[in-house]
Amino acid sequence: MSGVFSELFPAGEALERRFLRTDTGREISYAQAAEQSAQLAHALVALGVQPGDRVAVQVEKSPESVLLYLATLRAGAVYLPLNPAYTAAEIEYFLRDAEPALFVCAPERRESLEPLARGLGVRAVLTLGAAGEGSLAASARACPAQFATVVRGPDELAAILYTSGTTGRSKGAMLTQRNLLSNARTLAAVWQFTPADVLLHALPIFHIHGLFVAINVTLAAGSSLLFLPRFDLERVLCRLPQASVMMGVPTFYVRLLKDARLDRRLASSCRVFISGSAPLLIETAREWQARTGQTLLERYGMSETGMNTSNPYAGERIPGSVGLPLPQVELRITDPLSGAPLATDHIGMIEVRGPNVFAGYWRQPEKTRAEFRGDGFFITGDLGRVDAKGYVYIIGRSNDLIISGGYNIYPKEIEIEIDALPGILESAVFGVPHPDFGEGVTAVVVRAPGAAPLSEAEVIAGLRTRLAAYKLPKRLLFAEDLPRNSMGKVEKKQLRERYARLYAS
Repeated sequence: MSGVFSELFPAGEALERRFLRTDTGREISYAQAAEQSAQLAHALVALGVQPGDRVAVQVEKSPESVLLYLATLRAGAVYLPLNPAYTAAEIEYFLRDAEPALFVCAPERRESLEPLARGLGVRAVLTLGAAGEGSLAASARACPAQFATVVRGPDELAAILYTSGTTGRSKGAMLTQRNLLSNARTLAAVWQFTPADVLLHALPIFHIHGLFVAINVTLAAGSSLLFLPRFDLERVLCRLPQASVMMGVPTFYVRLLKDARLDRRLASSCRVFISGSAPLLIETAREWQARTGQTLLERYGMSETGMNTSNPYAGERIPGSVGLPLPQVELRITDPLSGAPLATDHIGMIEVRGPNVFAGYWRQPEKTRAEFRGDGFFITGDLGRVDAKGYVYIIGRSNDLIISGGYNIYPKEIEIEIDALPGILESAVFGVPHPDFGEGVTAVVVRAPGAAPLSEAEVIAGLRTRLAAYKLPKRLLFAEDLPRNSMGKVEKKQLRERYARLYAS
């Protein structure tokens, strides 16, 4: 193995195929991507970036940002994408922790961020704008269009992704060349990608879904990207007939379903719609199938592992399940306390092992050791179960577990029952301090559009025949929507903080 870029990037006649097209009509062939990433790689090396150095990038989504990712791989450096929404205080933490050799930011943020980066020892600060402008782009244009890609071993780092930090400061997940390459090849095969595919890409690219899944799978198959700067309903509806595959978070599909223009004809060009990064409501899956005639394909992954499971491309896709373990991925359910394996359909900790699993947390050896079993299985922190057919079901995060009156309560079980009630769109269940029970089961509910008014008492009454008494919410509150992160996951930490004193006397 010689590295992700060398192994995945097409060669020969395939270079003449289209790699990327924007919705404004700009096109980049694989040959042009090779040349422009070569120029950027030369620019990185000229700035002193050496193999193994970190390149931190906080820029808006653009074709140039994709090329910078490829250039970083070619230079043998470690790509570190950062959310463009991060504040200066958040950026300070990442730069201090990762100690990158280079920081690339948007032109409009250089004045405020360069002194911060320089003060932390970052050797170079350059800019790259959404329209391809900026000092890094200008430097690259003067560089040769050929570059000898640096050879990297399978266990050398390719990227660092910082986790969302729901239980404290974000941790840098170290992803190796093997991790990215194995996942890209496996997914391209499992989802039956071919050079003829056109992937509608409306995801952010600072996250594993939009960056490593969407882009690396495209490279592995030699297919092409229909590249949108963000999810915009009008743009997606307009471009959908030109795509054969769409990847999205559940929020994308919910928004599309709200538009009457979505029908079987509009969706007919796409052979598969893939959903991930957040739980897909069973109701959303059923409505999508009724409207489009297609079954959403849900999968399960995380920053530390890439993708672990997927519903089959050809085979039964079960709403509510994230499918079967991918080839070469081992998955087991264990007792959260003892680590002992659990039987079929028992809820416990999801643990995985395989070539997709990361090398550990950046400069946190003790945390890394704590998250791995002695036999190499990674403790994901997700609770789930596996049914008799081998399908995996995610129940929730282990830190979302509610302990009320001595009982262990899994929020997902309650959310499923609440969401099944008439007039309910979705819900979030969590625990907050309670003077009698330790934690009180609490639910925040979003009513379905146009539904008749519901009261707290009515909803709880509807749950009494469906849930044991100890699982019933002590309080049920209504909201216009649920707080979510950039990938559509409900931020239960925010809800716990917001309602921390709900049961205070």
